[in-house]
Amino acid sequence: MNIMFCGDHNAERGVLIAVLSLLKAEQGKELHVYILTMRAKSKTKHYRPFSKHAAALIRSLLTAANPSSSLDLIDCTLNFIQEPPTANMGTRFTPYAMLRLYADQLEAIPDRVLYLDDDVIIRRPLDDFYQQDLTGTELVGVLDYFGRFFFHNQKKAFDYINSGVLLLNMPEIKRTRLFARVRRLMEFKKMFLPDQTAINKLAKEKRFAPRRYNEQYRLQEDTVIQHFTTTFRFFPYFRTQTVKPWDVDRVHSVLGLHEYDDILNQFLELEPQL
Repeated sequence: MNIMFCGDHNAERGVLIAVLSLLKAEQGKELHVYILTMRAKSKTKHYRPFSKHAAALIRSLLTAANPSSSLDLIDCTLNFIQEPPTANMGTRFTPYAMLRLYADQLEAIPDRVLYLDDDVIIRRPLDDFYQQDLTGTELVGVLDYFGRFFFHNQKKAFDYINSGVLLLNMPEIKRTRLFARVRRLMEFKKMFLPDQTAINKLAKEKRFAPRRYNEQYRLQEDTVIQHFTTTFRFFPYFRTQTVKPWDVDRVHSVLGLHEYDDILNQFLELEPQL
């Protein structure tokens, strides 16, 4: 199974938790993890790439569970410099969120790869989702929990995918030039939620998966992947709520969630080694 993450050093805790959950769910299966990172800076920020040290720690966990597993840390600095998302560099999202859009340029990325944001926890085995037939499909994702009501690109009533969990068919993406066209759009057109918006706008061969593969609101009985996104809460008053898996105290106090305590306890033990 091939898994892809993107991020700077701030993603290290999230990727560690996601991999720990993956190891638990997949029970010794062969896993190949790809982490896309880069060196970057702006007028106001200086970003540190995902560290080789953190990558080595996570790699050791993977190979301890299965010696055939692997982790590749891929530097995408040159790719980003050559095609920067110029019009969208001022958003609240770091440029690292956009690195997945360069996957078609990277020889190391396999034909089938599951992209995951760094704020997910895998709760159950992924085989049914990962092994599905991708003929004539660029990518598979789940409707955005809130965005489906506000954004629309095709003739379906609900067609706006959340890009935090995407099963990618790289040969088809290369054939249709989906990511190349997305990069071009992001260079010249400023957008809200830029890469997600561009993917939804330009992907014509996308497939919709059940909510359980990217649960963005609240843990359900059949949840396979829980995605700790920013959500809206309406009671006792309207507000946004953001709780990330590495905020262990708030996972307990705000969400009242103890489902992942074994994984989070492992994380807390390993976190000082990052």
